Amino acid sequence: MKLEIAQKIVVAAVAHAREKKMEPLAVVVLDARGALKAAVAEDGTSLRRSEIAIGKAHGSLAMGLGSRTLFKRAEAQPYFIAAVTHAVGGSLVPVPGGVLVRDTTGALLGAVGISGDISDNDEAAAVAGIRAAGLQADPGA
Repeated sequence: MKLEIAQKIVVAAVAHAREKKMEPLAVVVLDARGALKAAVAEDGTSLRRSEIAIGKAHGSLAMGLGSRTLFKRAEAQPYFIAAVTHAVGGSLVPVPGGVLVRDTTGALLGAVGISGDISDNDEAAAVAGIRAAGLQADPGA
């Protein structure tokens, strides 16, 4: 994922959050290998929101699933998610707000992680940012 695309996702996600009057967000974009491409923490975010956002995005990349799917797996298979979280060094937050980024052919480009509001709103902001960049959002089902 190119830096310009990651920056566009961040700006659009924050714009969506402000339009919807969400709580202050931390937004991160990771490329397909998990490297940080862009990040922002709005004024007023609580401590460690960026790390939570990274955990949502990283967990999605690690499992190849949007974090909404990981949330459902955590409910159904808590021991499995706990084991995977340990296996990936603790960087897996299995709640909505981690969204895979795909190009128009479906190829994986990276993931967006957002934390700060309720998880459904975090996910909605991520989807809005990804779509604004002309890409496909894959939040899981």
